[in-house]
Amino acid sequence: MTQLADSAEVPARVLLIDDHALVRDGMRMHLALQPGLRVVGEADDGEAALAWLDRAGAAELPDLVITDIGMRGMGGIALAAALHDRYPELAVLIVSMHDNLEYVRQAVRAGARGYVLKDAPADELMAAIQSVLAGRVFYSARIARGMAEQSPAAGPLDALTPRERDILRGIGRGLANKEIAAQLGVSVRTVETHRLNLKRKLGIEGRAGLVKYAVETLGDSEAG
Repeated sequence: MTQLADSAEVPARVLLIDDHALVRDGMRMHLALQPGLRVVGEADDGEAALAWLDRAGAAELPDLVITDIGMRGMGGIALAAALHDRYPELAVLIVSMHDNLEYVRQAVRAGARGYVLKDAPADELMAAIQSVLAGRVFYSARIARGMAEQSPAAGPLDALTPRERDILRGIGRGLANKEIAAQLGVSVRTVETHRLNLKRKLGIEGRAGLVKYAVETLGDSEAG
C-alpha cells in the first residue's frame, strides 16, 4: 500500500462527496488506513459540499476534495468549477464510474487535477491523491491511454478554466494582482493562487515567462 506521509507529519485533510452513503463509507474506511490522510467531512452533493466549506471557514478548509461526477443536485464538474473559483488552493480529484473522455476534459477545464475510475486498483487511487496534493495531474491508466489514442489537437489554453483565462487576460494587459482582483471581484490571494495554477498547467516558471505567454498567446483580441 502506498504511504502518503510519516505518521508524525500533519495529515492532509480530505472532504468526501458522493451521493451514495455506502461509497463514502468504503472510501472513508480505506483512507483511514493511510496515516497521511484524515477525512474531515462528507457531503452528498455539490451544494452540500459548498455549504460545508462555508461553515468550516478558512482555518478549517480541507487540502483535498474527492468527488463523484453524477450526483443528485449539483454534480462534480459544476462543483469543481465552483471550488476553483471560490477556493483555488483546494486540490480536486474526481472519482467516477464514467470513462467518457468528454467528462474528463470537462472536469479538467473546470479545475479538477485528477480523474480516477471507481474500478481502479486501490494503489492507483493513492497515487492519484499523492499527485494532486503535490500539485500534479493524474489520470487512471485507462483514461490516460484513451486520451493518448485520441491525440487531441487542443493546446494548453483548452485546459484552462474560465477564471484562469480571465486572470491570464489581466496578466497580458500588464495589470498587477491588486488590479486584477478588483476587476474580477476576488481577493488578491485568489489571484495569486490562480497565477500559480496557470504556471503549473502551462509549464511556465517565473512572472516574466507568464506575462510573455499571455501577450503572445492571447494576442490583442483577448488580452486587450
